[in-house]
Amino acid sequence: MLRIGSGAGFSGDRIEPAVLLAERGELDYLVLECLAERTIALAQKRKLHNPEEGYDPLLERRFRRLLPILGEKRFRIVTNMGAANPVAAAERIVQIAEELRCPVKVAAVTGDEVTDRIDLEQEVLESGCPIRSYAPIISANAYLGADALLPALESGADIIVTGRVADPSLFLAPMMHHYQWRQDDLERVAQGTVVGHLLECAGQLTGGYFADPGVKDVPQLADLGFPYADIDQAGRATISKLEGTGGVITLATAKEQLLYEVTDPMAYHTPDVIADFSTVQLRQVAPNRIEVFGARGSARPSMLKVSIGYQAGFLGEAEISYAGGNASGRAELAGEIVRQRLQQEIEAIRIDCIGSTSTHRKSFTPEVVPYEVRMRAAAIAPTAELAARIGEEVEALYTNGPAGGGGVRKSVNEVIGIVSTMIPRQNTATRLTIRELSI
Repeated sequence: MLRIGSGAGFSGDRIEPAVLLAERGELDYLVLECLAERTIALAQKRKLHNPEEGYDPLLERRFRRLLPILGEKRFRIVTNMGAANPVAAAERIVQIAEELRCPVKVAAVTGDEVTDRIDLEQEVLESGCPIRSYAPIISANAYLGADALLPALESGADIIVTGRVADPSLFLAPMMHHYQWRQDDLERVAQGTVVGHLLECAGQLTGGYFADPGVKDVPQLADLGFPYADIDQAGRATISKLEGTGGVITLATAKEQLLYEVTDPMAYHTPDVIADFSTVQLRQVAPNRIEVFGARGSARPSMLKVSIGYQAGFLGEAEISYAGGNASGRAELAGEIVRQRLQQEIEAIRIDCIGSTSTHRKSFTPEVVPYEVRMRAAAIAPTAELAARIGEEVEALYTNGPAGGGGVRKSVNEVIGIVSTMIPRQNTATRLTIRELSI
């Protein structure tokens, strides 16, 4: 039986649950999924500024905790923390290992970056506009599949670090390697993909994102445990979490995660297979233990999805608070002043009175009159200088706006936009780089 733990569901995820899995989980593999669409575009920008950067910002903290345990327990780690620079990530891991006196072999998988191979006249999936219209393009990364990781696993590396690989593929690759599943063994590949999809968001499966107090209660959320799966030769899996950790694994948490980011449950496209989730069966076999089986699949697609990052302007934001009688009235007046002051310079400025039904912009209950309200103004502008005008106008409300304003905060941040396109599979080529420390 193969055991794979899920140690992270996104770049900023907690580190402690992964450490617990590494220490007590008796794992064969620990997978750290840390790469979202926007995350890799931001990583590409860091790499442009410094060729030695571009990997996940938390890589050092995670591996300082995990490397000593890896040396003792001898499980393997698969992660996409390489982001825009897997080779630099591998070199940094080896540097940390040297400091900690932990021998390690790291394999970096590259080849997902296809910025120089995309056709700028091709339409993006979201708008139908040509890619060229989104210039300047920062990055284009293809979603590689499990096959990209197999040579790295066969190399015997303790740690496999990649860039853009489809999330379920990070989990599927160890299954294919361990059981020697063929690429055309569609039922096993589909079943492994379902298991990977259930594990890929870590704490989301154990009740984190599921929790809704009084409606869907989850115990010990502050100590949420992350899931692991025991997978047999046929791909049948049992998913559980460590005894004593917080959270819960039930049919409800598993079903929510199964449908997460799935547009068509009968045709879930990954680089490895087109999986049919409609045949998947879930069975509660014990408290916090779910059995998963029954997935089917058809042949993998010939085209790979590509995530394109582009420079989308600058977000200017500013806030100011009003408290006491008629707080809402004064906040609304402040917002109207800012709107009038900037309407000739900035299009589509957004004004929200936070705490006064700003999230849905309407109330589903009888009117609420808040004691205090915070006015927020925000807009995307083509230049940083223009975006900064929003903060200047909100700050000017101290003496030029309604009575009693205070606590101004303002910021300008570069905005990275994301669109998608497709690329023929044969237009990508993966490469393997090994870095090793022997002591």
